[in-house]
Amino acid sequence: MPKASADAKEEGGEISSESPRESPIAACVPSLASVRDLRFSRALTFLCIMALWSTLWVLNSPLRFISRNTHNGLLLPDTNSTTCPQWDALYPIGNAHIDAELEAIYASTDFKLRAIDLLAGAIRIPTESHDNSGPVGEDPAWNIFADFHEYLERVFPLVYTKLNVTKINTYGLVYHWQGSTEVKPILLTAHQDVVPVDPTTVSQWIHPPYSGHYDGTWIWGRGTCDDKSEIIERLIVVDSLLRRGFTPTRTLVIALGFDEEVAGVQGASHIAKYLEETYGHDGFAMLVDEGPNGLVNFGDGFYFVSPKVSEKGYFDVRVEVASPGGHSSIPPAHTSIGLLSLAISAIEANPHSPELPRNGTHFSTIQCLADYSPSFPEELRNLAHRAVSDDRALVRLEDALSELSPAMRAMMVTTQAVNVIKGGVKANALPERASAVVNHRIAEHSSVAKLQQHLIDVLSPVAASHELTLRAFGRVMKTGDSGEIIISNNSGIALEPSPVTPVGYGPYSILTGTIKATITTSKLYNDTPIILGPSLSLANTDTVWYWNLTKHIFRSSLVTESDYYNGVHTVNEALRADAYIEGIRFLTKLILNVDESPLS
Repeated sequence: MPKASADAKEEGGEISSESPRESPIAACVPSLASVRDLRFSRALTFLCIMALWSTLWVLNSPLRFISRNTHNGLLLPDTNSTTCPQWDALYPIGNAHIDAELEAIYASTDFKLRAIDLLAGAIRIPTESHDNSGPVGEDPAWNIFADFHEYLERVFPLVYTKLNVTKINTYGLVYHWQGSTEVKPILLTAHQDVVPVDPTTVSQWIHPPYSGHYDGTWIWGRGTCDDKSEIIERLIVVDSLLRRGFTPTRTLVIALGFDEEVAGVQGASHIAKYLEETYGHDGFAMLVDEGPNGLVNFGDGFYFVSPKVSEKGYFDVRVEVASPGGHSSIPPAHTSIGLLSLAISAIEANPHSPELPRNGTHFSTIQCLADYSPSFPEELRNLAHRAVSDDRALVRLEDALSELSPAMRAMMVTTQAVNVIKGGVKANALPERASAVVNHRIAEHSSVAKLQQHLIDVLSPVAASHELTLRAFGRVMKTGDSGEIIISNNSGIALEPSPVTPVGYGPYSILTGTIKATITTSKLYNDTPIILGPSLSLANTDTVWYWNLTKHIFRSSLVTESDYYNGVHTVNEALRADAYIEGIRFLTKLILNVDESPLS
């Protein structure tokens, strides 16, 4: 079985790439042969990114998996790959007895019902965040979070007694569980807020959106999937470890923002500053946040586990046209609305070009698909393998993937979507101003500056041909006397693509090894084999504020599409109770594994 070998070395308190099958405590970890029976469930889609996998699933009917190590370039799950390295399941060793005790407790009906009751209570507190909310301390809309804090303190008294709990900007919560050594802490994050429930849709809910109802299978309510389940899972695990007498070697920090759904400006941004002041720049060994769910059906009975190791950037551009008004009986050739339509047409006629850099996350994802997915088109599999070293094959692969599906193309390109348009006040009056907002998700290989220059290049000919002044991001690019086009930042947020988390030996292998160990020993996932591979997130989480805290940021949740009744941010949000328990099992093993790992 091929392995990528490199000497392990520590640099700046981190461990670099080592053999993919050699976990951080490899000498004590069972071999792959002893943990080959893996478990898992169906595929899922979360926002646009999961459409990528759904496309592959439905594109071709799944091929019967060949019972050999390779067939036409397709590898079996127990075969390692040089382009998509795999890692062994990782189990706690020094803390094996605690893990075993808690596994028995988590399997009990009494524990499950108590855990569900804790989440249901959290769901019943409608901690909605709104786009138009004012600052904390001024807008009473935030007051509901005080009720949520009181609830957490009441139901987790041991956590609040044993851990140092700090409030940031009133409603941000940071829990510090001091370790016995000075090694870098681990940071677990989540968010307290939920998207508002549209009052006109309440009648469409099977159970009321803030009921927390449990029907024997599903836990119902806004926040069950996004993101109160992750909050309660984290606190249940800490509470359970405290009750078993566990004392951490490595400090554990849990940080809970309260406005993630509206960009985290008042929550995570303040928490990030506090944590950097407390623990220093790059002060954490790793961070695990909520994530677009990374358990994806590959077809033919096995699954792909894909922690998100990077995020696209974000930029909303406002394009505004100003021109003279007047009576509509004597119109110019183009009103402001007409000129704006020309500008929009130019933008849409000049989309960004897809790119697939070999050092990019999506290239790694494609290699995993090519190596292991039975439903990946055979012609693309061969092309992907050649693209590792053949530049012409790489260009052909970019084109082929772009044509495969909109989701595939979105992974490789800065996307643009004209989502808002305004203009005109009366049918017989020439509009003096018209504007549009264009949403951009910036590709991993691009930047805000490249996006801005692209827009200037696209709109300059429009301005020139109609004698308009072009003002772009505070600069006058061209002057004209018939009006003007103004390009500006609509929201004030200009988010660069995130740093890319390393995926070699170290935090990545601990995380993915723990996921594999959880699934391997789970009754929910039915011994389903899994493949590990990194992926890119199209959506942004609170981690956009945490880049200075660690190089190792993961956005990952141990659930599948079938564990969500109807997805997130919509009616009938509900979480499968058994998947919720699996999240608790996973976090327990992760904390214990990281605590006894050699990460400095």
